[in-house]
Amino acid sequence: MSESNIQKTNPNTKNKIVRVVIQRPIYKSLDYDCSVLPLPFPGCRVRVPLGNSVVTALIIESDVTSEFKKLKSVLEVLDEKPLLDDSMLKLLTWASRYYLYPLGEVLFHALPVALRNGKRIPKLPLWRLNEAGQTLSADELKRAPKQLAMWKLLKKGELGAQQLQQTFGKSWRSILKQLDKKELISQREVDAEHQQVGMQKSSNQYPVKQELTLTDEQQICVTQINDYFQEDKLKPILLHGITGSGKTEVYLRTILPILETGKQVLVLIPEIGLTPQLLQRFKEHFPHLAIASLHSGLANGERLSVWMGAKSGAIDIVIGTRSAVFTVMKNLGAILIDEEHDASFKQQEGFLYQARDMAIKRAFDENIPILLGSATPSLESLQNVNRQRYHYLRLASRPRTRKPPEMVLQDIRALPLEAGISSLMMQEIRQHIDNKNQVMLFLNRRGFAPILMCPSCGWHAHCKQCETGMTYHASASKVICHHCGLEQRIKPVCPECNSPKITTQGQGTERIEQVLNTHFPNTPVIRIDRDSTSRKGSLEKKLQQIHEGEPVILIGTQMLTKGHDFPKLTLVGILDVDQALFSMDYRAQERLSQQVLQVAGRAGRGEAKGRVVLQTSQPEHPVLLSLLSQGYYETAKQILNERQLWSYPPFGAQALIRVSADNAEAGFSFLNTLRVELQANMQKAIQETMSEDQANELSILGPVPSPLAKKANRFRFQLLLTSIQRVKLHRALDTVLIHLQSARKTGGVRWAIDTDPMDFL
Repeated sequence: MSESNIQKTNPNTKNKIVRVVIQRPIYKSLDYDCSVLPLPFPGCRVRVPLGNSVVTALIIESDVTSEFKKLKSVLEVLDEKPLLDDSMLKLLTWASRYYLYPLGEVLFHALPVALRNGKRIPKLPLWRLNEAGQTLSADELKRAPKQLAMWKLLKKGELGAQQLQQTFGKSWRSILKQLDKKELISQREVDAEHQQVGMQKSSNQYPVKQELTLTDEQQICVTQINDYFQEDKLKPILLHGITGSGKTEVYLRTILPILETGKQVLVLIPEIGLTPQLLQRFKEHFPHLAIASLHSGLANGERLSVWMGAKSGAIDIVIGTRSAVFTVMKNLGAILIDEEHDASFKQQEGFLYQARDMAIKRAFDENIPILLGSATPSLESLQNVNRQRYHYLRLASRPRTRKPPEMVLQDIRALPLEAGISSLMMQEIRQHIDNKNQVMLFLNRRGFAPILMCPSCGWHAHCKQCETGMTYHASASKVICHHCGLEQRIKPVCPECNSPKITTQGQGTERIEQVLNTHFPNTPVIRIDRDSTSRKGSLEKKLQQIHEGEPVILIGTQMLTKGHDFPKLTLVGILDVDQALFSMDYRAQERLSQQVLQVAGRAGRGEAKGRVVLQTSQPEHPVLLSLLSQGYYETAKQILNERQLWSYPPFGAQALIRVSADNAEAGFSFLNTLRVELQANMQKAIQETMSEDQANELSILGPVPSPLAKKANRFRFQLLLTSIQRVKLHRALDTVLIHLQSARKTGGVRWAIDTDPMDFL
């Protein structure tokens, strides 16, 4: 057992009790004796015995009174100071109650993986100039410019690996080694928490790159946002700016006064793919600040380093995806959320939180400003504007002479198609490529084709685990189930009748890539989807090729719909608009409107005018006509009116109870028993305290099979609870949780509660 001051015990002192939670799916806390003095604070980790094992736990209360007389003892205290401060513990405790997820799982979710696994805070090196280095003349290093630059940097104070790498790139170690050989530097180790990875900052001036002149519209927004930031009673601010209107430039200017006071800023983005571009913009604008990204693509050590840097205050700006909302920051001054409408902010497995809503709650608790930006705001945010809970600002035009792209519907009912691309679209692509511009085709379906079949006997590639079709991936010669991940190699003949005439139907991004390579052999065709960007650095490499400005044809899924700025892109083709028009999901029209405008917004962001072509067999559909003639805001108002008629969100609150089981009958029976109990509780409430109308404000739909009724050999069912009053929904969910915890599970039943669901699949 390692030693530290906090772990020394006093045998003459009576043990005190700490209350902890563990990283297990249990809803109760555990009490342990603790003889360590001083008593560790809430937010510290300890190692405790649990059954025949030893686990890492996190303290939520110290010096408590337990209902149990005999308790096991804490074995080891891992942290001298809390990893989670009081405000973060408060936020996560609220999240556990709101999303009905075990507190231990929630708290550990907020920690980097290394700390979840019980690793101590690592020691990290700091370098500084020794006496010889301090007295050295700069002339002695003039023949080694990189060493001279690092020497000048170290003259300002000691620095860690992250800052040196940030300044000198991958060669920082070799430069440092040369200074060490000349005996000019010394090294010491400190806890990662205390490492100051940023430079010593001036208290007054921050060098800012301000080569862009704000438009009058942008300046009005910046001024108004800064005024809102000074209000006593802060409200979230929704910045509704069309694509290409310069929202990022507004973000940069509005956070400047906050950074000048020495406070930190948290920036949330929906996709890892947006990180490099946004990170570069921020670094160019604030070259003397410590700016770091935080997302799942980082190695565990990198994530821990950034997390501890933010906690210590050494990092000024954190740009991260969904889970970054839980980053502890020493002096958080503001939160920005870019593309606030994006469904990626909602976690879809495990702890089912909505990062945008968590950020709003965090800003409220800490009384700091929060700015939400989008070209296509969520209906929830627009309704909060209508209720005067949010401030609303609009950027309705693009800077300078740039105009929004022309958007047209192309009726494909009478047009010949090749891999889903019409002959007219092919002509437009050729015209734009001949004019030395770039083209993007959007199809939200990866792979070569969604159906692989035999025309002789009717066989088709089918996932037996999910009872759904498998997608053919030509590059891997496999069919893959996009639901459970099952892969199967494909033979050149039908597995049923041995016919060699096996064929495909439909199209994915791979097939479109193949067809375009045939039609445009001299033009690079760049496919960007999850398959083509799975290797580290592959996305950045593809984006770099696009930014070089040479004529290229991009093919992409939703990874390309937001945030990217391609100045030479003048034509966007959207190939399959129709698939969302007749969806059973009531959110489909909202998502279609957002997706179309986000994709369209990639066109015409340079000097040349952009054009967007939507291929459809439904050219008279009211949603498409409204979107093109009236724009997003009016279309969103129409969808809101429809939602209000049915008390759907944002006019009602919902929770989805999901169940999966090895046996279909067991899964259905489990949920049906829950429905009966809920209805009995409602009837009891009517008799005791409320009227029948009040009780009927909670509706129960189901149980029914999920739209994807079987996944990975498990049968899936769901029960939907809806209420116009959120408090009544949560009362019902309390009953649900009690039942689910006590219910006997047969047939391998698993359950999950999804508060504010976004996906009903």
